[in-house]
Amino acid sequence: MRPATLALTLLLVFSFGACNRSAPQGTAEAISPASTASQTAVAAADVPKDDINLPPAEIPAVGTHLELPNDQWRERLTATQYNVLRRQGTESPGSGVYNKFKGHGTYHCSACNAPLFSSETKYDSRTGWPSFYTPIEEGRVGEHRDDTLGMSRVEVVCDHCGGHLGHVFNDGPQPTGLRYCINSVSLYFRPN
Repeated sequence: MRPATLALTLLLVFSFGACNRSAPQGTAEAISPASTASQTAVAAADVPKDDINLPPAEIPAVGTHLELPNDQWRERLTATQYNVLRRQGTESPGSGVYNKFKGHGTYHCSACNAPLFSSETKYDSRTGWPSFYTPIEEGRVGEHRDDTLGMSRVEVVCDHCGGHLGHVFNDGPQPTGLRYCINSVSLYFRPN
């Protein structure tokens, strides 16, 4: 079996439905200003970089929408970004650069630069993906019913460009009780 085929096979075996797993009870640790005060600020050079193209610098307004044909998305995104953001793919658990990342700032859509989540709402769900208990503001993250893979889930997308981010579940910490389980490749972190 070719290495690329083997890697894809392993990805499919280990990741289908993996984000659907419930977070272990009592293990979610919210990252709050109090719990991160002792951490040092993250310099821009320390922000993880993986297989990403940087999105445009301007911040899209809430309620605006970006629609591009597939060939333009293919030009704009890396192969990994395209697979996740435009084809509803997923990363292997524990493989994303933002899974354990604890910098202070804002997580933006890696396709269009829309701000999506704040580091203040990120927590360790121990599921293998970056998790947040709420979006940064209303109108930034859209939700759609997802009945693929024999499961009923709620897909979350960037409301500006429609890019697939991950799924949301009802097993997160308070105050919302939600877990936005997000692919790292769908995000780009900008430090405060």
